[in-house]
Parts: sequence; C-alpha cells; structure tokens
Amino acid sequence: MHRWSELFIPTLREAPADAEVASHKFLVRAGYIRQLAAGIYSYLFLGNRSFNKIIAIVREEMDRIGQEFYLPALHPRELWEASGRYAVMGDNLFRLKDRKGTDMCLGMTEEEVMTSIALKELRSYKQLPQTWYQIAPKFRDEPRPRSGLLRVRQFIMKDSYSFDLDAAGLDVSYKKHYETYRRIFDRCGLKYMVVEADSGAMGGKDSQEFIVRTPAGEDRIVSCDGCSYAANLERATSKLEAVEDLKPEGDGKPLLVHTPGQKTIEDVAKFLGVSPKNKIKTLAMMADEIDGAGKKKSRAIVVLMRGDHQLNEAKLNGAVAAATRAMEESEIEGLFNSPAGYLGPMGIEWARDVKNHDGKPVLLVDKALEGRANLIAGANKKDYHLKNLTPGKDFHPTAYADLRVATAGETCSNCDQPLRIDTAVEIGHIFKLGYKYSESMGTRVLDRNGKEVMPIMGCYGIGIERILTAAIEQGNDENGFWLPAAIAPFEIVVSATNMKDQAVKAAAEDIAQRLAKAGFDVVFDDRDERPGVKFKDADLVGIPFRVTVGKKVTEGTVEVVIRSTGEVRDVTISAIVEHFQQLLRRAE
Repeated sequence: MHRWSELFIPTLREAPADAEVASHKFLVRAGYIRQLAAGIYSYLFLGNRSFNKIIAIVREEMDRIGQEFYLPALHPRELWEASGRYAVMGDNLFRLKDRKGTDMCLGMTEEEVMTSIALKELRSYKQLPQTWYQIAPKFRDEPRPRSGLLRVRQFIMKDSYSFDLDAAGLDVSYKKHYETYRRIFDRCGLKYMVVEADSGAMGGKDSQEFIVRTPAGEDRIVSCDGCSYAANLERATSKLEAVEDLKPEGDGKPLLVHTPGQKTIEDVAKFLGVSPKNKIKTLAMMADEIDGAGKKKSRAIVVLMRGDHQLNEAKLNGAVAAATRAMEESEIEGLFNSPAGYLGPMGIEWARDVKNHDGKPVLLVDKALEGRANLIAGANKKDYHLKNLTPGKDFHPTAYADLRVATAGETCSNCDQPLRIDTAVEIGHIFKLGYKYSESMGTRVLDRNGKEVMPIMGCYGIGIERILTAAIEQGNDENGFWLPAAIAPFEIVVSATNMKDQAVKAAAEDIAQRLAKAGFDVVFDDRDERPGVKFKDADLVGIPFRVTVGKKVTEGTVEVVIRSTGEVRDVTISAIVEHFQQLLRRAE
C-alpha cells in the first residue's frame, strides 16, 4: 500500500499551452510526464508505474513465443550502410561522431543489429526458427515533435524479429505474433482494429497495423461497417461507380484543341465543358536510386490518374519499388518538351516493363482509367490539349496499377457498403520483411540438403507509450481520464474525507491495508486536504476505482465510485474485498 502524502504526484489545474490532444493535456496535468526538450520527456512516478505494467504484459506474452535480448542504441554507420538504410532514412536518423571521428547513429529500429547477430551465429536450419525481441528506447529525429507522447524523438518500443527457413515458416511466426498482439492489447483494455498497412521504409510485403480510432491520431483508416474490411489509407482500395465516357469527336483520332492559359484540371474541364472524370491528370515523377557502385541514378516515372482522383504515394512507391519525387522543371522539359500544365502520354516511347525499363520512362496508369475511352489529356504543347485519347489504343502504358487514394463514401469492394475514414493512432505493426535484410547483409544458413539459403525474416513492433496514450484518448472527460485496471498506476484509491476524524481515518487505513493484502494495487489518500481536492485529483490521475470513506463508516458503509461511468455504490466495509474481487474480474 502506498500513501499519497509520501508520493510525488505534481498535479496541475491547467494544461500546457501547446497541448492540443487529450492525452498530452492529461499526462502533464496528472503528473505522469514532464517535458525536458522538444519531443523528449521524463516519466515521473505515476507514468513510470503505468509503463512498467504495460511492459510486464508485453514481456509476459512475448516470452511465450520469443527470447528477450537487450541491444545497443548506439550503432556504427557501417551497419546501416550494409542494409542500405543509412541514406534512405535521411534526417530522421540521429547521426553523431565519436572522439575518433567514427560515424555513428542512434537506432530507430533493430533490423540491422538483429540481422548482424544472425549473420554471425546462425549456421544451420537446425537453429531455425528463431524469434528474438527487445523492449528498449529508440530514437528518431522527428522534425515536428507534437501531441505529447504521440510524436516524439525518444520512445520505448518492443521490437521483435523472426528468422525462418522458408515462407511457410514465416507464415507461422507471423500468425504467432498476430495472436500475441491480440492478447496484449486485449489485456491492456484497448478497443482496437487490425488493418492492412503499408510497410514503408521497413520494407517487406504483407503488413498489418493495430490501431485505435481517435481524433488525436495522424493515421487515416478506411473501414466498412458492413463487413470486416479495414485498411490504412496508404493501402485502402474501393469500388468506383461507372463513368459515362465522352463520345468521340471527328474521326475518333486524337484531336488537338486550343486551351489558352488553361493549366489545371478544373480550369480545362470548365473551359471544355466536361467533367474532371473525363480528364487525365498527368503526374511527372522521378525515382532516385543507388546503383551497385553507390552512385545515384534517376529514372522517369509518369503517372496517369483520373482528373478528380489523388495519387497515393505509398502505392506508387510500392509499384516501382523505390521512393519517388516530383520532377524538377528541367526534367519535365527534357522528357515532355513542354511546360507543366499541358503534359500528356502522347509522343513518348514508354518502357514495356517496370523493372527492365532499359532507361526508358515508365508510364503507370491508374486502374480507374483502364477500359475508359475518349479521355482528355495534355498535348505536350503549351496552350493545347488532346481529346479522344483511349489507353491501350492511342498510347500503351507500361502497366496498370491501383494508385489512387480511396475516399469516404466510395463503395467497399467486399460488400458494396459505403466506406468511412477515421483518424487513428497506430499501437502495433507487423511485417513480413522477406529477404530484404538477409540479402543485403549476406545472412546464410545451410538447409537440409547442405545448400546455402537465406533465412526469411519478419519484423513486429509495439509502441509502449502509444498504448497508454491510446487508452487515455479512449477514456477521458473534462475532469481527467480513467485507465483500464491492468495498466493504471493504481487500481484503487482510498480517499478519507476527513483525516482529523479518527473513525474515518482508521476505517480508511484498514480498508486500504485489507485491499492491498488481497493483492490489489492501492494508494491511500491520507492527505489533510478538503474532500473536493482529493476527489478532483482522483478523477484526474487515471485510477479506475475510488473508495470514499466518510460519515457512513458509522453505518459500516463506504462509497465505491467507478470512474469511467461515475456510478456510485454503497458497499459494506466487511464486503469491500469481495466486492472488488468480483468487480475487477468482470472488468478483466
């Protein structure tokens, strides 16, 4: 049992001026955290207790499927260069030099370190499968730290890595992590969803995010209330309503039309009296890559979208297996021989294959344009556009691909119900990395036939702070917040309304000791403060249950307040332990 009077719980009546989301406001006001610098926080007594409880749950569940390591946060540059990510991560990677001038960096994730251990230690299929994990600080040079613990520069992550002999083994490891994550988040009391996701800079193919819907989130999630479909906006697909094509003009061949000064999709559509749905949006991009000799090479990627659609850059980067950027003015002129605003697919020899492009520009056409006819696009000539353009007839795409951003109200591909879009916080992410790191770092083992093969990898992360922040976002009101009992710093606060009343004081202390002896995590608010002050603090700091010990002790009764609902129950002192045993069993 802890006594509030002996603890450091610096509660505040006002939130910091820069706090915008509920979790940031209340973590500061409740004395869980204090900011040291932008994106860097100290975790005080209450915050640390909650994080330790979350970590204990994560560790207990992960120990069922893996082995815990503890790895350095300080990494040599060569390790990240071996994987190819030293350049890819850009300014997000903290970089420094030691006293000898050796380049070092602070780890954002541990793929490189884990793979280096596998490279040196794994020799045979007999040693596989392996699942290794750690729970430790990570570092990211976040350009705009914000939203309290949601966007920071130092954070705690559980990251695990699986090594298997083949894809079938990876499927098993992936499923184990999926089931483990469900148990972890269930035990932490979160209402969450599992959605299809993009792997981003981690690489790999199959990927799922565990997310919590909240207005404080920065991720956008597309989901369907009519079925189980859910995906991150970067991966989401949808079904489009049919669009009526324009009738061909003249002989049906591409027709040059004068569009003086009309550059934007909307302006051209209005000028020609058509819908943007009948126009082609031409996006000129470049993919910058590093060749085997370490030299930067660029290739042209041109994307055609329906006029009213937006490009999903994550889908594009996945389609070309590289990060892309917008073309510079000189690059546009070099390829199209035209200024921006009048670009189109005609008059250019496009590559026949996305990978084996022989230096020719790649033309990717969004699937929404596949099968369409008589579209309008730029003519690669200032102040002119072309009518009567039909993909596959008048020009030949390198490939068709789903490249657009899904929008709310479009139809679910599974059940034809309208889709919704919500903001959300990612709390966990699982990837099938494949051979990305095994190949780049040269990891090999001998298979059953004595042949050298690459282990196949999976990567699985959980943000420890994000579990706490998501719980606060899900459970708060104007007075504070409430946490699930499993991750709250204390399960029960026993508040004596008058410490000068010996009967109240003695009863409160007896109740607190009995509850603690029964195994509950209890704090006894023994401060010589007015009841209102104690109740306000109890409501503020996230403790899910309060026992109010007041004048009713003369009747052998106390009040039990359920923080999440505000429900107040009269419970006899003699039955208080049994009451919480039943109450917390139900809560679990």
